[in-house]
Amino acid sequence: MFKQCSSRRLHYGPSLRAFVLVTIGVMVATGCQGGASTPAATTPTQTASAQMTAPVVATTSAPTTGATAAAGTTAEQQPIAGGPVLLRTGISLRKIVDVNSGSVKLARNPVNGQLYFLNPGDGISRVDIGPSPTATQIVQKTDVFTDGVASGMTFGPDGTLFIVANRKFGRYRTQALIRKGVTTAAGGFTWTTLATTEPYPLSATPFDHLWNGIVASSDGQWIFVNAGSRTDHGEVESNTGSFPDTRDVALTAKIFRLPAKATDLVLPNDDATLTAQGRIFARGTRNAFDLQFAPNGDLFAIDNGPDADFPDELNWLREGHHYGFPWRFGNQDNPQQFPGYDSSKDLRLSQDFTAVRTGTYRNDTGFPKPPGPFTNPVINLGPDGAQFRAEDGTQHDAGAEHMPLYTFTPHRSPLGLVFGTDAKLPVDLRSTSNAQSAFVLSYGAAAGTLTDKGQDLLHLTLTKRGDNYEAVTTQLAREFKYPISEVMIENRLYVLEYGSGSAIWELTFK
Repeated sequence: MFKQCSSRRLHYGPSLRAFVLVTIGVMVATGCQGGASTPAATTPTQTASAQMTAPVVATTSAPTTGATAAAGTTAEQQPIAGGPVLLRTGISLRKIVDVNSGSVKLARNPVNGQLYFLNPGDGISRVDIGPSPTATQIVQKTDVFTDGVASGMTFGPDGTLFIVANRKFGRYRTQALIRKGVTTAAGGFTWTTLATTEPYPLSATPFDHLWNGIVASSDGQWIFVNAGSRTDHGEVESNTGSFPDTRDVALTAKIFRLPAKATDLVLPNDDATLTAQGRIFARGTRNAFDLQFAPNGDLFAIDNGPDADFPDELNWLREGHHYGFPWRFGNQDNPQQFPGYDSSKDLRLSQDFTAVRTGTYRNDTGFPKPPGPFTNPVINLGPDGAQFRAEDGTQHDAGAEHMPLYTFTPHRSPLGLVFGTDAKLPVDLRSTSNAQSAFVLSYGAAAGTLTDKGQDLLHLTLTKRGDNYEAVTTQLAREFKYPISEVMIENRLYVLEYGSGSAIWELTFK
């Protein structure tokens, strides 16, 4: 049980409500669409490729289609009432602790092996995962900062703890900061500031995704951090005229690489300076909420798509690459970049999404030209997490129709990513020299009609093909309460939920 405040649920103050709105809740309110019958297949390729001025980076070998599920036998069971439904034999389930809603990150200290979770309103708690699990708060949020709202957390290989936060700067701007905690003999942390950004413009919409996901390199020399976009799909967001003609800016829609040993870096809102300083690792990501290194050293990140029926993504991140935002989603063009775009005829739009209701999908004569070339997301071969919306508005299942999708069903909102390597894992769930074994949590859709709603756990067998990866994707469990973060320890997967009545769950694979 939760040792501190075990009998209460968190009541959010204004700053945390704002965090919940812009960093998590509305970030993933790009809902799940569906319901249509499935007529003849329509390949989910670029919507206007002939008009696209930037070339497409393609794989050097053809995708393998007709994928089959993981080797474990399918068997649906819900061993704990109100808990997730397990979809494979050989999985056991244990509830570790109940947690306050709004917790955002689960992480393991590689030095002491202990598990920690971050709640922006409370602070950091340590979890005892023994026979009688408990959670004990060890860091108050005010120990780390007095005016920031935490949004991401990771440990370095030496046990240094990195926290990402965002704070409002005046009425119309925001500022990101990264704090670094070094362990003390007493078991606490001594905190310093690794980096802050210059204040940059808020859009005052649900699409202020802010800074969040963070991971440290295996040698401890670098951290990689996500700077989310301030727009849904590259539209002008002026914040009631405060920032005329402003779309995304230098400090948004990128992956930054920073020296882990640095102190008091200041990141300017100037692209030329950031480039000259070597701070920008990759561009064209919309909101890469979780980043992780695979066992072979390749860096991957999930990415959440826009308020239209375009795919969510898994990207293999490489230095200097551009992943398409806002000109492309999956491998499909954003039609707003083309002259004469008529949103009333765009059957990928649904009125239950904010960006559609507010009229930001429109003929946009000032949309910037694509920089190109772009790098494709990972190819999803199915059988799961692979629905798409065709140009004629019909729903399709790319896995069932033996077509590649780049990468996931729109709006399922992948937020958690981890890799499995331990010899205790079943062979088909374990990384090998030829394939990487990934586990992806999907927070779930908030609107729309696609029938693949997420709130589940997917397993991906990732195989490198030329200059990209292909994934065979299999659903292992569903009906979590907005799962948001995960940690793998040997053959045990720990899943943190975000929603009301949430918990940390332990799934053991045998």
